[in-house]
Amino acid sequence: MPDAALDDLRARLRGTRWAEPWPVAEWQAGTDPEELRRLVAYWADGYDWRRHEAAVNALPSRFADIDGSTVHYLRFDAERDDALPLVLTNGWPSSFYELVELARRLSTPSRYGGDPRDAFTVIVPSLPGFTFSARPASLEHTLPTHELWHRLMHDELGFDHYGAHGGDLGSGITARLGQAHPECVVGIHLLDVLGTPPDAAAELSDEERAYLGGFGAWAQTEGAYAHQQRTRPLTLAQGLSDSPAGLLGWMVEKYRAWSDCGGDLSTRFTDDFLLTQASLYWFTNTISTSFIPYYASGQGLVPKVERVEVPTAFALFPADLGVVAPRGFVERTYHLARYTTMPRGGHFPAHEEPELLAADLTAFFRELRVAA
Repeated sequence: MPDAALDDLRARLRGTRWAEPWPVAEWQAGTDPEELRRLVAYWADGYDWRRHEAAVNALPSRFADIDGSTVHYLRFDAERDDALPLVLTNGWPSSFYELVELARRLSTPSRYGGDPRDAFTVIVPSLPGFTFSARPASLEHTLPTHELWHRLMHDELGFDHYGAHGGDLGSGITARLGQAHPECVVGIHLLDVLGTPPDAAAELSDEERAYLGGFGAWAQTEGAYAHQQRTRPLTLAQGLSDSPAGLLGWMVEKYRAWSDCGGDLSTRFTDDFLLTQASLYWFTNTISTSFIPYYASGQGLVPKVERVEVPTAFALFPADLGVVAPRGFVERTYHLARYTTMPRGGHFPAHEEPELLAADLTAFFRELRVAA
């Protein structure tokens, strides 16, 4: 990034106009002002963007033109020949950067005490409109993200068969990928379950009803961000695109609320990690376009997941959104082959618990490699 962009960021941070304080407890009504002030001060005068920029630039980035759209992706080649390709998809407010440690573990398992025969060739694309991938040219007439991924994996990179993993937005993209291309996708590994299967509500078990009730309660207290991004995202986008403090406040509250941090961000995320994520959004000016998947979904422009017949694994982390989906609910929509309830971790397991997540991915795809 040019020096002028870095100077502008620091000037905006130093000149932040702070909101009037409220007489409420820390984090009760949203991002804690004192914690945000501390992070903003460090972002302005302590955080070394150039060091992290060099680390990002050292990653194995590639770019592909697919259907007239630029797709950025990382490629981590496996330490063994003929490894199964695997595409990893992040969610919001994440980026490719969050998946780097997981990708390294999966592509070179021997460096982490694993078996090199379990290595994958790992592809980590940036979602359209996130950081270095181009935004969709149209909301109504554009290639769905799962089709972009298939063209990337199959047409651009030449993989006849591959696996896929995703969380948050990435879970939906990965599920649609498995649904649309079972001839190429050997299996999918997900962190999140999509909503109630069509016409199934009246037949739900008590356990499933409890799950939906718990998730509904979570959405009532924690889901304002999604409602705003799904209905009036541009009203929000201007403020977050103009104020780095506002952008950071919007993002960091989710890292605290959705992770297994026990209310203390520092137990799961360093300041530098959080600020690098925020910097990637800020310098690429993509917080606005990162809302597009939410709005598109709200407008009915995202294909539904009806039934996924490829082998499917779920890794469910206890501090993730809402409550853990029961097996019976998952089996209504997916060909469930593996169901793992993790001992710890939250919504960002690629960063919070990369060892646990890598082990579950490896175990699931080990048998599927033979079929591929």
